[in-house]
Amino acid sequence: MSTFEQQLIAWRRELHQHPELSNQEFATTARIRQWLQQAQIREIDMGLKTGVVAEIGEGDRLIALRADIDALPIEEATSVPFKSLTAGVMHACGHDIHTSVMLGAAQLLKAREASLPGRVRLLFQPAEETFNGAKQLLDAGALEGVQAVFGMHNAPEYPLGTLRTKGGAFYANVDRFTIRVTGKGAHAARPQEGVDAIVTASNIVATLQTLASRTYSSLESVVVSVTRIEGGNTWNVLPQTVELEGTVRTHNDRIREGIPTRIRQVIDGVAAAMGARGELIWQPGPPALNNTEAWAEFTKAVAAESGYRVEDAGLQMGGEDFAFYLQQIPGAFVSIGSASEFGLHHPCFTPDEALIAPAAHYFSRLAERALSTLASSGQTITSTLTHDAESL
Repeated sequence: MSTFEQQLIAWRRELHQHPELSNQEFATTARIRQWLQQAQIREIDMGLKTGVVAEIGEGDRLIALRADIDALPIEEATSVPFKSLTAGVMHACGHDIHTSVMLGAAQLLKAREASLPGRVRLLFQPAEETFNGAKQLLDAGALEGVQAVFGMHNAPEYPLGTLRTKGGAFYANVDRFTIRVTGKGAHAARPQEGVDAIVTASNIVATLQTLASRTYSSLESVVVSVTRIEGGNTWNVLPQTVELEGTVRTHNDRIREGIPTRIRQVIDGVAAAMGARGELIWQPGPPALNNTEAWAEFTKAVAAESGYRVEDAGLQMGGEDFAFYLQQIPGAFVSIGSASEFGLHHPCFTPDEALIAPAAHYFSRLAERALSTLASSGQTITSTLTHDAESL
């Protein structure tokens, strides 16, 4: 194992032992800032509460690489010697991996700074898990002047050495809902004297499943999942209220816009039939992540050159607030295999650290190639990308 790889793994393990939740990544920010300073990589002060923006190179051309830095409220159940030292908090999504990859890419780019045909901006973004970190960076101006942006997520279901992506819709939108059902409390032995909020809520849950199976085409990607149901506090009383919570995912903007109305119709119809009342609280999250077609093909070409087994990705139902960047700036997001027996957000999630160094080399090469492509003159970006991808 090279010294470079050892360093990246050491950084990853330090981050893993000291995870921090979204918008609380103060020590994580300090560590990243220290490691960048040691490499003499200049930081750009964006007035962020947490997170770091740095830059390498000179010139008008500018691309960005993004890593997310926050962890999850999960108690770690792995047996690794560097497991989380913070009770109830864990890097169960691999953001420590992503951060180490981009720190490595930054080091490699810094070593070639004099020959870079432009600038590479490093975005160490907070609060991806709560889907407000990307907006913080956009609001701070961290993406101003950026001509293309790239990012990654590790994929535990893929083997090491595999990279997948696709042009157009890739990751799904992430919307969240809460449903409050109000009935009339009663003794469990005399249910006729009340309005059963639990039975009403149960019928709402069952009917919501027909949205994906009977309301929209089976060729569309639509998921409606109720993930929490809460009501009552003892065994012999029908509660007055029940609360449901869940998420909706799709890649189709038209369907996304219409789903809240359809859910309200289900709630109102079922509640009215049961004599109860229902309320919907809708919390829109990030939109579907749509890769720029040409940049997606470019990332695959550079990946093949870098030794990855490149495959076309299918639609992903997970969400990513990187989608907010791609609403405003061309770019692409890729998935890189991390070969974990347990999946993302699992307390036993253990990604293979062997992915870190190759991914760092890949993103360093991708950044340099992207700048060179932007430097090409006399062609449109799309035609330049196509030509460069074919020649790699």
